[in-house]
Amino acid sequence: MAEVVLHWMTEDFGNAGSRTHEYGSRAKRAVQQARQYLASTFAAQPDELIFTSGATESNNIALLGLATHGEHSGRRHIITSAIEHKAVIEPLEYLQSRGFEVDFIEPGLSGRVSVEGVMSRLRSDTLLVSLMHVNNETGVVQPVVQLAERLRETETFLHVDAAQGYGKLTPDLTAPIDMISVSGHKIGAPKGVGLLITRHGEWDELPLEPIMFGGGQERGLRPGTLPVPLIMGLAEAAKIFHKERGQWNKRAADLRTRLLDALAKTEFRINGDQEHTVPHILNLSFAGVDAEALILNLKDHVAVATGSACTSASYTPSHVLTAMGLPDEAASNGLRLSWFPDQATDLDIDGLVSLITHMQSQSA
Repeated sequence: MAEVVLHWMTEDFGNAGSRTHEYGSRAKRAVQQARQYLASTFAAQPDELIFTSGATESNNIALLGLATHGEHSGRRHIITSAIEHKAVIEPLEYLQSRGFEVDFIEPGLSGRVSVEGVMSRLRSDTLLVSLMHVNNETGVVQPVVQLAERLRETETFLHVDAAQGYGKLTPDLTAPIDMISVSGHKIGAPKGVGLLITRHGEWDELPLEPIMFGGGQERGLRPGTLPVPLIMGLAEAAKIFHKERGQWNKRAADLRTRLLDALAKTEFRINGDQEHTVPHILNLSFAGVDAEALILNLKDHVAVATGSACTSASYTPSHVLTAMGLPDEAASNGLRLSWFPDQATDLDIDGLVSLITHMQSQSA
């Protein structure tokens, strides 16, 4: 994948928006091919995909871009969950300041929002439901496929933040979901590139308004010069994941099994519904062990965090675990582990277990 990015940075450095020379034409053709392939992984049309800098920008375009339509149509009610990533929660909090009413559903200890829980809050003025595909802290898979089928009978739009699910559970995302946000780096593509799927459905085009201005790129929704090397890297990473998804999930699950088997020597609990989860994310609370102290002891051996990567510098209780009903102490000590199996081959599981058992014996 890195070779592909390097090629488009050094040998074919044309601007896909420049049509008056061959350099630009080659870049444009390459981007068209990447768009066509990536759209096909969602069973979408190429013109239903726009390139962005990642899921955060995609979420903002999807959520804030519908605001004008909501105001004009009198539909100012939005349903989401209290365990969403901050890249969804904060745009929705901004919409609250503009007069929108947002229902934040708390999922309970399972960490999984129920379809009926969403549908029971649906109203005639509900503009949008926004529900993540896979929770980034617990790995719990949300019922977005079933929800999409139910909502297609209504006028309510569905947005799914699929940053953690794309590539691993891609078939889910062929469901009739109106808008899907993706970050490239979650499948090994360069950081700084992502996409937003905007399905036409019964609309000629979703009633989205741009939140940035300065050019007509990406159907006028995302102005700016397209980052051709990053886009080509995203397409290549998606092709690799599509080809190797089964083996990738198996290797991730094998590591999970080895890790949990070894941790049986310690006292811990797994946070979240383990019947609906991805194989590469675990959220654990260790009895008698302060998560911050554990992280400091592990920093030279393994990269772990409390909460999401975007908020792990903050030592406040995880908003996800708090919304699941865990007490503050447990919510503060939930340790998030996630891995790319190929990059975790040198993980010292025995050393990790030894450290945890030592810390637990010290606190006894």
